[in-house]
Amino acid sequence: MALGHRGVFYENTYLSPMRYFSELAYKGTKYSGWQRQPNALSVQQVIEEAMSTILDAKIEVTGCGRTDAGVHASQYFLHFDFEGEFPDEFLRRLNKLLPTDVAFRSIYEVKNDAHARFDAIRRSYEYHIVLDKSPFEIDMAWHFPFFDKLNIGEMQIAAALLLRYGNFQPFCKSNTDVQTMECSLYHADWTIDEASRRMVFHISANRFLRGMVRLIVGMCLNVGLGKVELEEVKDALDRQVLLNKSWSVPAEGLFLTEVKY
Repeated sequence: MALGHRGVFYENTYLSPMRYFSELAYKGTKYSGWQRQPNALSVQQVIEEAMSTILDAKIEVTGCGRTDAGVHASQYFLHFDFEGEFPDEFLRRLNKLLPTDVAFRSIYEVKNDAHARFDAIRRSYEYHIVLDKSPFEIDMAWHFPFFDKLNIGEMQIAAALLLRYGNFQPFCKSNTDVQTMECSLYHADWTIDEASRRMVFHISANRFLRGMVRLIVGMCLNVGLGKVELEEVKDALDRQVLLNKSWSVPAEGLFLTEVKY
């Protein structure tokens, strides 16, 4: 027996071990990021420990990408291999054993060469900013009280400017081991809801560099505040150099919201 989509069991005749995809969500506040680390708690670690306990086997999972410390995912995918039968109500038992800030939505069988990271063709992020201090938004949005000083039109132009480029060295954290700065951006813009006093930055691409979204948000805010000119942004992208005023905004406002295959 194998565990199907949304936790439904079905007969199969495939050779074991089988590969499975899982869809999940997590709040990243207390974690050092997605990837397992030797001296800090990660989302990957708590998932592997919970799965290994219930399945009585060493389970290693591969995620659709890395998220930094404090970053959230409202949609995330992973894959793992398992030889054997899943216990009854595996999905419910897994969610019960996991911390409350990690939740599995489904587990389903895939082809043995399916890959959660390399098969993803599009990823989308949102960065949430609240303009008024709120005890109910702690860790889930960044409080930025200077909305009245922002030129939103200039920020939208800065976001649209990104779509003209294919390399993003100005928006990659240092000490990264990536081989290329090339990314295909599909969408980048701001939505403003003055009634709820909330701003959200939306961005989609085939891949993202380390720290890229938070640096882009910081750039847009600096443009909106008049601290960075649009020509400076264009020049940095043309020459593929860092901006003189780079700003990586805090992690708590960032969400991975969609992964497409």
